[in-house]
Amino acid sequence: MTTGLVYDPRFLDHWAGEGHPECPERLSAVLNHLEKLPWFASLPRIVPRIAEENWLRQIHSKEYLKRAAETCQSGAPLLDTPDVGINEKSFSTALLAAGSVLELADRLMTKKIQNGFALLRPPGHHAERDTAMGFCLLNNMAILARYLQQKHGLEKIVILDWDVHHGNGTQHAFENDPSVFYISTHQFPFYPGTGRSTETGTGRGQGFTLNCPLRAGSGDFEYEQAFNLHILPAIESYKPDAILISAGFDAHRADPLGGMNLSTEFFGWMTERMMEAAHKHCSGRILALLEGGYNLQALPLCVEKHLQVLNGKR
Repeated sequence: MTTGLVYDPRFLDHWAGEGHPECPERLSAVLNHLEKLPWFASLPRIVPRIAEENWLRQIHSKEYLKRAAETCQSGAPLLDTPDVGINEKSFSTALLAAGSVLELADRLMTKKIQNGFALLRPPGHHAERDTAMGFCLLNNMAILARYLQQKHGLEKIVILDWDVHHGNGTQHAFENDPSVFYISTHQFPFYPGTGRSTETGTGRGQGFTLNCPLRAGSGDFEYEQAFNLHILPAIESYKPDAILISAGFDAHRADPLGGMNLSTEFFGWMTERMMEAAHKHCSGRILALLEGGYNLQALPLCVEKHLQVLNGKR
């Protein structure tokens, strides 16, 4: 198995403010841990590029991109909402994060890697077409899905979002589009307030959004039920051309921002199920992007389990 890894030290340049949970140390802690593992050095490293505006505008408006860039460059402390702290380098870092997933897609589709993981920040799944929110400036996952379709010709894409928070921005980007099946497990009720089970898509996209909201305190058993009863049958029926994972690790029992009870091992279990589905339907094509995960001891261990499975080391 060849698992490509995207990382760049420039991802550390974005700073959301003193005491903010979405901090550069998230990536540093993960990388420091992974570098001690004997198999980690064998992962192909992929150098990101700055995302081109035409791909960003598949998801975000021209006006928002201009405003976000100008606000960051002005030295303002916030963008749109109080939880999106920024500095002068935040927008350029977000452009690099979005570009990193495009590079990952190019390597996947030219068969230089079999799957891949982007160790990036800032995260993206809360970012809406015209608004930054929830620590997110650009919706990396939505940009990736459109890129795979329009640049590489894939027709049907599954996005599985297992972050503890519902990915409102990703859902809204595709809720009327049957070519992208958005699936989410998340704590509910919880931030951002979206993700009810009744949210199943609109118009032509009706039936191609699947929300599996779970109560606070849910753990491995409840998540396994959601997979076996709802998520895996939906993917089996849809038969995607690629599976994309919004890999937030904040449903871990030790995470300070969530209220869920997942074990470290269970992130490996979820990855195994997606690997099985990908090998059955789409030649193993999986790309995963880091979203949440804020406990600096638990996050590296969860990423390790995820990468172990992707790379066939488990």
